[in-house]
Amino acid sequence: MAMIGLPEVFVAFISFLVFNCSFLLKKSQSQPILKNWPFFGMLPGMLAHIPRIFDFSVEVLEATNLIFSFKGPWLSGTDMLFTADPWNIHHILSLNFGNYPKGPEAKKIFNALGDGILSADMELWENLRKSNHAIFHHPDFLKLSVSSNTIKLKESLILFLDNAAHEKIIIDLQDVFKRFMFDTSSILMTGYDPMSLSIEMPEVLFDEAVETGEEAIYYRYFKPVILWRLQSWLGIGLEGKMRTYLAAFNRRFAKIISSRREEMSRGKRKQSVDVLTYYMNVDTTKYKLLKPNNDKFIRDVVFSLLLAGRDTTSSVLTWFFWLLSKHPQVLTKIRKEINTQYDPTDLEKLVYLHAALSETMRLYPPLPFNHKSPAKPDVLPSGHKVEANSKIVICIYALGRMRSIWGEDALDFKPERWISDSGNLRHEPTYKFMAFNAGPRACLGKNLALMQMKIVAVEIIQKYDFEVTKGDKIKPVPSVILRMKHGLSVKVTKKI
Repeated sequence: MAMIGLPEVFVAFISFLVFNCSFLLKKSQSQPILKNWPFFGMLPGMLAHIPRIFDFSVEVLEATNLIFSFKGPWLSGTDMLFTADPWNIHHILSLNFGNYPKGPEAKKIFNALGDGILSADMELWENLRKSNHAIFHHPDFLKLSVSSNTIKLKESLILFLDNAAHEKIIIDLQDVFKRFMFDTSSILMTGYDPMSLSIEMPEVLFDEAVETGEEAIYYRYFKPVILWRLQSWLGIGLEGKMRTYLAAFNRRFAKIISSRREEMSRGKRKQSVDVLTYYMNVDTTKYKLLKPNNDKFIRDVVFSLLLAGRDTTSSVLTWFFWLLSKHPQVLTKIRKEINTQYDPTDLEKLVYLHAALSETMRLYPPLPFNHKSPAKPDVLPSGHKVEANSKIVICIYALGRMRSIWGEDALDFKPERWISDSGNLRHEPTYKFMAFNAGPRACLGKNLALMQMKIVAVEIIQKYDFEVTKGDKIKPVPSVILRMKHGLSVKVTKKI
């Protein structure tokens, strides 16, 4: 009984503090800066804004000249420096890259990723980066990426949308895109097609595990390590759910790895170009820290890449089609461009489509923030001193909405801002537009992701119309991936 009563008392006490802090904030709405309470720091005020945390970060950073120091509860280890200053970002991610690894705190927070490239540092990261580059640029892998996308588009996505239009059913477009990207990413990463996108819409264990984990990881930033570890150990809350789902996923993935090793021992799959087979055969004389015979290591590497491939692209596509529903004039321009310029062998001709996708990622970046930790004390270009092993959070969501960076129309959806007077794409520096990260850790799959998004967008825009249904308000869920809290419910009609 004591275990049950203690969390309830804690929640009630925090709720009382949140109420009082919210009351004080309402008295001074023009100054959305968090109050620093004795012992509890700024956490009570932050909790009051969790439901709209990303937009709140925009307000705070706009009011504090693009940098804000968050003070967590005493001795909790949750102090953080939030920034959306392009010069700070350029300094951290490029100019002084060597001093800003992910750090030990990020390793704890993202422990579910193990030794995958998303959480790796130093020499291991370099080995993974170089080996990733080798497989992602291999001609056979590029052929597989095109063929798998084309096949899944025609045999799964189009069939599903045709059925939805014929049966006049409401579908969750976010769920559809997640399933499509899970299938295509799984083919590239493991060589297997889970066939999660079908008219039957089977249950997807990966989806449940990942989304629960992404939310749990997000909240870890505002909890003392001892608290979320205790929750995981007790099996309660998001932490408990994440532990259960990940255990089930790991068992299933272990079977995939075991099956592949058995196939390879029989002389099969040796020439396969999927990532799983590649890392089981990786040259350890070239990449000394990689462990092709270690199943846990293989799981970490493939899981991280599968996660990146599915979640980021499906997030962008979901927000993109929602924005098109809000801005029909943009959809009309894209359709006109497709009708006059589309060449399946040269997607670069679709300048306005590319601009609309870039504008979507500016306003709704799939990864809303990035975590860094200086190995040694440093002074940022803004003049702020940072201590070794302190937490720095780069607010990518806020970066794309700063009027001081993008102009007074920063909150407007305007693909035209990405097109020059000569009609070509206008390129922005990566420390201003961080959809694909920046510096040495810039996304290796950028071109692949853009190709996937364009292929899907062209096919859907050519053949279908969507009407977003009235119901739940569209808003992001607090998570490390920017997805819609209630999905995107739409009615589909086929164009004649």
